[in-house]
Amino acid sequence: MTEQLEKDIALDEDEVRTALVRNVTDAIEAGDKESLRKLVEDLSTPDLGDLIELLSPDDRVSMIETMGEAFDFEVFSELDPAVRDQLSEALPNALLARAVSELETDDAAYLLEDLGEEDRQEILAQLPTDERAALERNLEYPEETAGRLMQSDFVAVAPFWTVGHVIDYMRETEDLPEMFSEIFVVDPSFRVLGSVELSRLLRTKRDVSVSEIMNPDRHLVLATEDQEEVARQFGRHDLMSAPVVDANQRLVGVVTVDDVVDIIQEEAEEDMKALAGVGDESLADTVLDTTRSRVPWLIVNLGTAILASFVIQIFDATIEQMVSLAVLMPIVASMGGNAGTQTMTVTVRALATNKLGPVNAPRVVTREFLVGIINGLILSVIMAAVVLVWFGSTKLGTVIAVAMVVNMIAAALAGILIPLVMDHFDLDPAPASGVFVTTVTDVVGFFAFLGLAALWLM
Repeated sequence: MTEQLEKDIALDEDEVRTALVRNVTDAIEAGDKESLRKLVEDLSTPDLGDLIELLSPDDRVSMIETMGEAFDFEVFSELDPAVRDQLSEALPNALLARAVSELETDDAAYLLEDLGEEDRQEILAQLPTDERAALERNLEYPEETAGRLMQSDFVAVAPFWTVGHVIDYMRETEDLPEMFSEIFVVDPSFRVLGSVELSRLLRTKRDVSVSEIMNPDRHLVLATEDQEEVARQFGRHDLMSAPVVDANQRLVGVVTVDDVVDIIQEEAEEDMKALAGVGDESLADTVLDTTRSRVPWLIVNLGTAILASFVIQIFDATIEQMVSLAVLMPIVASMGGNAGTQTMTVTVRALATNKLGPVNAPRVVTREFLVGIINGLILSVIMAAVVLVWFGSTKLGTVIAVAMVVNMIAAALAGILIPLVMDHFDLDPAPASGVFVTTVTDVVGFFAFLGLAALWLM
């Protein structure tokens, strides 16, 4: 009953979404700003982002231009990067300047980073001096670093201030961040001395100095640090936010957990796509972009498949004499490929999260080797029985059983050693490991099965 109810709810949501997209498209084509505004006014920012992604590229632009001042550019922070890039290229610079002024510093930097220098400078010229300076500082840092991820707006106070002074300062100052959970304590050189959570500040008497209640053990993040490493530190130390400092240890921004959650999701998706050889693509990409992303690794796969075919050609005479070999040899290769993919997936993810390194690599390699042996023995017994029933040949069953054990061991070792070797040479193991692991299992599987058949059966 519960499963059926969930299906009915999902179906209703799909119907509502389809009707909404259709009505929004009609309003856009009619240029009916009032109807368009009514259709989307009750949508949350994430839901509005989903709606925009479902529209065609031209309708996305028309929707934003039709709504004019009524459009909330905060939705840009919820968009798929490919959709956001498409809009940043298609929208006029005047609208982009509005978007940049409404977004937080990190989201605004994402919007500007792929624009041409001339367009970027034209947009920045329309911003207030302080906003422009903060954005230019963000854009100076390399992509995918804490400097790009950070928000430049934060609250910093001196250690000798009292709690009352800080509270009055926050009430009277207009250019503070809209939302924040802690206050940073800095010295005259803007070096971080500690931080105070708002909850503790509000529970402390007004005449107490900030230095008495601050937490001096702050985890600092270097602005040039890779964003994936920042995400790992947040998970390791259970951080809600972290001050970002420059090379001179001066406070320049803050990274918050909501941004880190996005990074964790992006990095996980990136690894998953890389393992499949599809690159950094999304549903919003064009046919040309998608093709360009997938073709390179398909060509590499074609080369490895040809290599496996050469191995088969070596034993063509053996196959001609015993047709059952052609029937059975894909089983050996495919089981090895599946086993290698299992090991490789776990290994690549462990490397990405720093859970696998020189200290524990020998132990994990040994574990995978033993797992390969055990899996090979189990599958070989099953397959030998199947071959005995299918073809009535004990020798053929023995050949495929031995080949299965050999290939499962090769798959286990290839699945862990290939990513480890690539990581050792500072190469990304995710995109290439799958191709090489498949090559090893195909070549070893075919060679072991057909080679043993040539020796024992002919």
